[in-house]
Amino acid sequence: MIYQWIGGVVDMTEQQQRVKVAVVQASSVIMDREATTEKAVALTMEAAVKGANLIVFPEAFIPGYPRGLTFGTNVGKRSAEGRQDWLRYWESSVVVPSRITEMLGEAARKANAYLVIGVIERDHESSGATLYCTVLFFGPDGSLLGKHRKLKPTGSERLIWGEGDGSTLPVFDTPYGKIGSLICWENYMPLARTAMYSKGVQIYITPTADARDLWQSTIRHIAAEGRCFVLSCNQYFTKDMYPTDLACYEELESSPDEMCRGGSAIVGPLGDYLIEPVYGREEILYAELDLREIAYSQFDFDVVGHYARPDVFQLIVNEEKKESVKWV
Repeated sequence: MIYQWIGGVVDMTEQQQRVKVAVVQASSVIMDREATTEKAVALTMEAAVKGANLIVFPEAFIPGYPRGLTFGTNVGKRSAEGRQDWLRYWESSVVVPSRITEMLGEAARKANAYLVIGVIERDHESSGATLYCTVLFFGPDGSLLGKHRKLKPTGSERLIWGEGDGSTLPVFDTPYGKIGSLICWENYMPLARTAMYSKGVQIYITPTADARDLWQSTIRHIAAEGRCFVLSCNQYFTKDMYPTDLACYEELESSPDEMCRGGSAIVGPLGDYLIEPVYGREEILYAELDLREIAYSQFDFDVVGHYARPDVFQLIVNEEKKESVKWV
């Protein structure tokens, strides 16, 4: 890492050149929105005590990623028991804004930090039934800065979550650099990554549910490709954390005791680990990022700058909100 800067002019102050980040690898209290929110608030305060300026939580942290559940479905069939579990999941989801977002915003304000957290968002503007896998961004003043809805749920996630659109692809300019997020396997969409790079993302946040070794190759590639810092955050989750009164609890009998082993990590803009992946436990990962490393790394590669070929390749991004009905 670059800890000394020789020659040249740097516009940022010393405080702005560096940022302390916290990546929270923790389990949800699954299907319990209030208890999980309280846990998120407590962990945010813990990270604040350690001086974190940016605090990141996993994908779908509130009320949890329903790993291993089928909600009683197969091709051509849905069961009544599965609908009961779906309703329980829906009732645990987060309306934005709501009392839950107020609690999270207040935690960010008390921590005097940016807070980025994955939630299952209930759409309250149209039917009220559709859920989205969403990342919420809070500022250190407690304000809800915005959100990103997952563009393409993966596999069976498509049964329980709707698709986001281009209207929620924000990158926020902060005193600690530009922050933005794509969720889990969205990061396998090269055009989505390119859109993030074109917005100048410097701290690229990847909440995920992927604990495979292969995911580590993905986040290191993103860091090297985008010449950005990557904060990858996953849950640690075991089967005994599920409530046993789920209508389809028997679906979990064949699942391993350790259902998600973690693997959260922090990667620098040349693709090297600043904090190597942590497995098998809950833990908060801390690192101090030196934003000067980004320019240092872009000397020989800037994916949307001097290494681009806009005369050959161009990307069109539609940032309009998708509407089923338009009133004229």
